Amino acid sequence: MRLGALQIHTPVFLAPMAGVTDWAFRTICAELGAAVTVTEMVSSKALTYGDRKSAALLKKTPLGLCGAQIFGSDPEIMARGAQLALEISGCDYIDINMGCPMPKVANNGDGCGLMKTPALAGRIVEAVKGAVPVPVTVKCRLGWDRGSLNVLDFAKRMEDSGADLVTVHGRTRAMLYSGRADYDLIGKVKASLSIPVVANGDIVDGDSARRCLARTGADGLMVGRAAFGDPWVFAEIRAALAGEKVPDRPPLAWRVDTAVRQFELAREDKGERIACLEARKHFAWYLRGVAHSGYYKAQISAISSMEDVYRIAKGIQKDLS
Repeated sequence: MRLGALQIHTPVFLAPMAGVTDWAFRTICAELGAAVTVTEMVSSKALTYGDRKSAALLKKTPLGLCGAQIFGSDPEIMARGAQLALEISGCDYIDINMGCPMPKVANNGDGCGLMKTPALAGRIVEAVKGAVPVPVTVKCRLGWDRGSLNVLDFAKRMEDSGADLVTVHGRTRAMLYSGRADYDLIGKVKASLSIPVVANGDIVDGDSARRCLARTGADGLMVGRAAFGDPWVFAEIRAALAGEKVPDRPPLAWRVDTAVRQFELAREDKGERIACLEARKHFAWYLRGVAHSGYYKAQISAISSMEDVYRIAKGIQKDLS
């Protein structure tokens, strides 16, 4: 798949997810098979105000291609935000969030709220495209709700406005993350556009990836919540799409080592206190489905130092592996 002048040989993307896809987690996923990663969404307005916390979210993944995702609804501010995001991150492309369903974003006209104002969304793409020398992509949903499934016209407007790629999450804003992703409608989007289309939603393993690709004809696939605590899902999907034997998940002891390395990277990026607070949810995800792990999950919920991380990891490897 091509993204502007960029070549993506195995177009399996890690979805941008606020509060999850920080630099440490993106690095682990890229090492384990995610060809493309995207930063957490960053407010274009906050960037223009010089907000340091927002800028810190834009650290580029060291492997593969990496996009910087911005959100907002003012074309001029979005254009300047895109320039700043590119200057700060050095990322390979700019992704515009037009799919976030959270009320505090969408109800302000940002994120998926832009699907209710397609003309404005088009002006934003034109402004951002004219402001940066890298590809510009859009991530959207099927529409605001089942009564306004406007993704076909919306995606075409994004293409006409200059977008180099569109990612479609196969749910409406009203659905949030419930129900089933509509692959047939994503397939219609793919058939109507000449730019690449990436399918997102319900891609959780190799089998579901193959089904999604067959139903949608998409150029690439984007994996979201299935990667929580399981960055090996990317290797599984890549093998399945290539018709190769799907590799087994590594032993629990190895998985715990990977979790610890992620938290060490997070400490390097944002300091021990924040890294350890955020490790609580990530470490618990790494133990999903592990029998008799309740005792250690209780300890994980109180992690406050890397010493805690190392102690818990050693105990899990000793008692549960």
